[in-house]
Amino acid sequence: MKSVTYLAPNISCKHCTHTIAMELMAIEGVSKVDADVQTRLVTITFDDPATEQQLKATLAEINYPVAE
Repeated sequence: MKSVTYLAPNISCKHCTHTIAMELMAIEGVSKVDADVQTRLVTITFDDPATEQQLKATLAEINYPVAE
């Protein structure tokens, strides 16, 4: 299992965190998603076949791009 944490500056409410969790949990290999409104951090626990590139792309597609 791998775990990554990303800053997603567009997070502003609980609806945002719910949307992020639902979209990322739909990816095969993702086992846990924690998104925090106050810190705007998204922590994702995953394994193959999910990849960091896929996680970042999904966040960008749903308008929560990762801050680099």
